[in-house]
Amino acid sequence: MVHRPRRLRRSAGVRNLVRETHLTAHDFVLPLFVSEKLTARKPITSMPGVFQFALAEVADESQRAFDLGLQAVLLFGIPRQKDEQASGAHAEDGIVQQAVRAIKSKCPELVVMTDVCLCEYMSHGHCGVTRIDGEHFHVLNDESVELLAKTALSHAAAGADFVAPSDMMDGRVRAIRETLDENGFDQVGIMSYAAKFASAFYGPFREAAESPPQFGDRRSYQMDTANAREALREVALDLEEGADIVLVKPALPYLDIVWRVRERFGKPTAVYCVSGEFAMVKAGVEKGCFEERAAVLEIMTSLKRAGADLIITYWAKELAAWTRP
Repeated sequence: MVHRPRRLRRSAGVRNLVRETHLTAHDFVLPLFVSEKLTARKPITSMPGVFQFALAEVADESQRAFDLGLQAVLLFGIPRQKDEQASGAHAEDGIVQQAVRAIKSKCPELVVMTDVCLCEYMSHGHCGVTRIDGEHFHVLNDESVELLAKTALSHAAAGADFVAPSDMMDGRVRAIRETLDENGFDQVGIMSYAAKFASAFYGPFREAAESPPQFGDRRSYQMDTANAREALREVALDLEEGADIVLVKPALPYLDIVWRVRERFGKPTAVYCVSGEFAMVKAGVEKGCFEERAAVLEIMTSLKRAGADLIITYWAKELAAWTRP
């Protein structure tokens, strides 16, 4: 008689008892878009159920998130005007700076993270200062880093708990850390987009943040989607420069990167389930391909199982309800 290992047909209670990966509201960060141009929320057509918020609304939305059990929000700002110096990014009364102060006034215990990038504020839509030579354009790294550090400092001064540089310029984490420390903000953390790939899944975000590039693309400074070893080098550099949390973006196509980063470095690791991934699931649900809650919970479980300590997701509020004990 052949003896085979037995696989138990478990009851729901037993399955939960031996479940290896559990989701809670504390795993999720809610991205919020706040626009200087609006007086009331505006739906983002490519992202069903996601909105751009007016400044007057963003604190209330953040309070709702906190009341559901979420610990953090990540702010993206949309200025009224753009220029080639990204002036709105580091203005004392910029849209993100105003939003941080409003949220902290209403909900001081909520962790406020701020996206530090220039693309939303640049008239050309790129993540840094550019120079055009004939048919070619260049992003000027050092000039961009100077503006990024200035922007991070303005966010910290407004009350941000974490700044999140998402531009992929070389040396920006060190410059931001030094600038924050020199100005008395040594307790403000840095969540670095350490491995941000030049992905096809960012399209809906560019509508949401109103930041599509007006020429060229971002492949010269975002990572090649084929490169894993380079991602580990980028993460190592950002940790050496002072990053407190390292982030991989997008999520599902890069589970192998999340796993490698968490296993190799053992540092707090975040992943961004991006706009295209969100829109793709929503489209499948609309077509009747699968049930939304089950699909989203399976995706989020896979991200946490791969090693993510934090998951930035547009489903954060729903997940807070779905994972409530």
